[in-house]
Amino acid sequence: MGILEIVIVLAIFVLLCIPAGKYVYKVTEHKKTFLDPVFDRVDNFIYRIVGITKEEMSWKQYILALLMCNVVPAVIAYIILRLQFIHVLNPNHINGMEPGLTFNTVISFLTNTNLQDYSGESGLSYFSQMVVITFFMFISAATGFSAALAFVRGITGKKKTPGNFYVDFVRIITRILLPVCIVASIFYIQQGVPQTFSPTKTVTTIEGKLQDISMGPVASLESIKLFGTNGGGFFGANSAHPFENPTPLTNIVQMLSMLLFPGAIVVYFGYMVKKKKQAISIFSAMGILLVAGIAVCYACEKAGNPALSQIGLNQLMGNMEGKEVRFGIPMSSLFTTITTAATTGAVNNMHDSLTPLGGLMPLLNMMLNVVFGGDGVGFMNMIMYAILAVFLCGLMVGRTPEYLSKKIEGREIKLVALAIIIHPFLILMFSALALVLPQGVAGISNPGFHGLTQIVYQFASSAANNGSEFEGLADNTLFWNTTTGIVMLLGRYLSMIILLAVTGSLAAKKSVPVSEGTFRTDNAVFTFTLIFIVLIIGALTFFPALSLGPIAEQLTL
Repeated sequence: MGILEIVIVLAIFVLLCIPAGKYVYKVTEHKKTFLDPVFDRVDNFIYRIVGITKEEMSWKQYILALLMCNVVPAVIAYIILRLQFIHVLNPNHINGMEPGLTFNTVISFLTNTNLQDYSGESGLSYFSQMVVITFFMFISAATGFSAALAFVRGITGKKKTPGNFYVDFVRIITRILLPVCIVASIFYIQQGVPQTFSPTKTVTTIEGKLQDISMGPVASLESIKLFGTNGGGFFGANSAHPFENPTPLTNIVQMLSMLLFPGAIVVYFGYMVKKKKQAISIFSAMGILLVAGIAVCYACEKAGNPALSQIGLNQLMGNMEGKEVRFGIPMSSLFTTITTAATTGAVNNMHDSLTPLGGLMPLLNMMLNVVFGGDGVGFMNMIMYAILAVFLCGLMVGRTPEYLSKKIEGREIKLVALAIIIHPFLILMFSALALVLPQGVAGISNPGFHGLTQIVYQFASSAANNGSEFEGLADNTLFWNTTTGIVMLLGRYLSMIILLAVTGSLAAKKSVPVSEGTFRTDNAVFTFTLIFIVLIIGALTFFPALSLGPIAEQLTL
């Protein structure tokens, strides 16, 4: 039954990706849609009041506009969080954040990471939740989306320029993110998710004790955190909290929301190159890696904890530690794999309580950072590996490699190599720093192998802009707030800038005709070659850390 549940959810996802991808193509490439009479007026109004022109940008101008559109809100958000105590819409009288935590929070939500070193219901006012957190979720999602659009335009050779960032940014928010989030918010409210400005309620439990029940504008945040692959949560318990994820139906909708646009961008890519097989090849590679991760995580959690079996405890229900009974092993394992594959970071169970090998899969998803990934960014990373795969295959046959009729030469490979190196460098070097400094070691709650996994997971989540955590780590300190903030910032923007430089280089090249010697990139051979390259370069880079962490822990149970 559990496997059937998983299969049904994945099948629905595949079916939804096709119309979603077609709609994204029409919106972003300015094709006619039935909603144009309404949205054209909205967009033109925004262009007029902001002073946006629709002139094409170079890739350097595109990057500069992208960065400026992120820097200015960051400064404003920092001020708002520091002065939180004077806010309107602060019925619970939340005080301002301290500087280190404010820095981490601003960077976290700006970079689409949503790593939270605070508990939302007690750390933020309603004003902050809406004006900073929810607003940033739209900004960060639209930024990644826009970068992917520019990237695709460049590598497909449809334009010599990546487009206009501001136009892409506005259209993505008004025509894609806002409509689906409004519908999703109404659905969540119907299912029991609060959307109110009422203060915390004190109620009497069935045991006769008093309990504070936090309220707030939850539904609006919940919708964009998932469609935007942001993660985070209004409450500290995130999507395990009944006010964020009250029913099995909302749990399924949340998983589909996380995967929808990362999958749709691949379909959009197929429409751009006018060759569906190219998109199918990339989608298949991502899908195989996703299904493999789900299978391993589910099998490990279903098998239960070997240490408990050895002392005679029944493990028929599997490893239910840290999981909601209403979701069970199948939907918890599926949610865990999807949220790290899509780099969302929302959680419906405690990842720190996963079995060692069950926890290895979400960790590996973040290390690879290509299994669908966030809105746009995961696709860009997978194409980066596709370019590398074509290059290596070209070397083996003694032919100048080509991808989508563009020659792959030294400049592109150097940039791709640099982008590949950055991700493991950030994870492993900062993990090593945490292990040698007493400020880093002090955060470990579990000695031995699990403690190492906690540290590596924290920096992998930060570098991949995921935001999920092994919550056993005591991370609300100056050391952890600062280091993870730096990793989130570099992990987001360095790779994005480099990959846009790659697309700028490819866009300037002339297309070469396809010949018999051209290495095909639209068949099963290329799909499995791509998977092999991802695993060899991505997974083996982290194998020593994985061996000393979850693998060693599993072997010692």
